[in-house]
Amino acid sequence: MALFRLGSPEAPPVIKGDGVFLRPPAMADFPQWAALRSASRDFLVPWEPIWPADDLTRAAFRRRLKRQEEELARDETYPFFVFRERDRVLTGGLTLGHIRRGVAQTGTLGYWSGEAHAGKGHMSRAVRAACRFAFGNLGLHRVEAACLLHNEASMRLLERCGFKYEGQARSYLRINGIWQDHRLYALLDSDEIPPPAPRPHPWDRAQ
Repeated sequence: MALFRLGSPEAPPVIKGDGVFLRPPAMADFPQWAALRSASRDFLVPWEPIWPADDLTRAAFRRRLKRQEEELARDETYPFFVFRERDRVLTGGLTLGHIRRGVAQTGTLGYWSGEAHAGKGHMSRAVRAACRFAFGNLGLHRVEAACLLHNEASMRLLERCGFKYEGQARSYLRINGIWQDHRLYALLDSDEIPPPAPRPHPWDRAQ
């Protein structure tokens, strides 16, 4: 049920949000992606699996796209980059993965934001748009997400987007080389997705 292929950055946005758009990554995104990830490394490392030694190389990025293409063709993963709409600047990434069909109709949400763009509302707007895509285009019934117990920013983001806390999983994911407990959240297709807070005026260039 793949709805698109990993394509050109010149293609129309796949998902439009409020002031952001999401589209599949393309090889032409490598310079901007590598620069953002490199500048945000210390900010991201505590929340992610250990980075491979060659993670920011062009070859590793190409392998990443190939793997995502294969997973997308199998209706397993839908990867996106998140761009600020007004200037097409890359702000982070978002994935709807681990798609389970049949009686589950469930997917798992994951996301990351570059340090310079964190806390400015871009990711929460992207998450809202991605969830509408998940329930509409993909026909999912449930989107799940997990965050570390001390990741208060991620908890607030999920709750602002309508996700409900469902419990805690022990030693759930290996983050930064350590098996760590996580808080579990979910959003159902019948749940309300609250609207985002009003955006700053367009002349506020800090956003």
